[in-house]
Amino acid sequence: MSDRLILLSNDDGYFREEIRALFHRLKDLGRVHIVAPDREKSATSLALTLRHPLRVQKIRPRVHAVDGTPADCIFVALQKILPRPPDLVISGLNPGPNLGQQDVHYSGTVAAAVQGTFLGIPSMAVSMIPRPAGSFDLDFAVRVVRDLAVHILSRGLPKGVTLNVNIPPPPVKGAKITKLGLKFYSPEIIERKDPRGASYYWIGTGNPRRLGDAASDVQAAYRGYISITPLHADRTHYRALKGPALKAVAKAPRLSRAGDL
Repeated sequence: MSDRLILLSNDDGYFREEIRALFHRLKDLGRVHIVAPDREKSATSLALTLRHPLRVQKIRPRVHAVDGTPADCIFVALQKILPRPPDLVISGLNPGPNLGQQDVHYSGTVAAAVQGTFLGIPSMAVSMIPRPAGSFDLDFAVRVVRDLAVHILSRGLPKGVTLNVNIPPPPVKGAKITKLGLKFYSPEIIERKDPRGASYYWIGTGNPRRLGDAASDVQAAYRGYISITPLHADRTHYRALKGPALKAVAKAPRLSRAGDL
């Protein structure tokens, strides 16, 4: 076995079939660890648990469950569980796409990989797109992830870049390096009454509209290509920095007179 160290996490839980399949398939590449939430933590983004202590349970050798968020898991793994920083962080496989700007910002799957990048580890988030009937080809997706892992372990990634990978079901047309597209959600808010008559609410996902040109992830993935999108944590809008609109904001009457603030 190689002396490389690979950390697996997700936002669906350590017990999921998808992360267990990766654990077994990547063993020949190095020493693989799972540090993942003890229950589903979807759509938690980069949230950290700050108001209560985290509990960690050793499930079996090199598999740990954390009662926190995906970002918590990466922190705990690097500081308290792994013998050294890993050579690669893989978050997934997520059973469902993480495509477009909104998905990337909400996703716990993507957040775990971004957290790895924050800590200086080459990292990727990987999600699967279902067949029209709703099922997934897990075996094919695992093979794709392994190929990507081999490449990253040998060549690395640009500093500060996280890969967001979305894998359609086979047959695929190839792989494309893509930009983020747009998915517009109109979430349904469902209201119900509990046994005591108080209202409670469920936020649904609705049916998002996919927008973007052929170079976007939302279009490439649904046209049969493996979408590989490089993400960067710097969210500064550099063009706006040079534009007149924001310069005018800084010159607003009260802002321009520091003594009045």
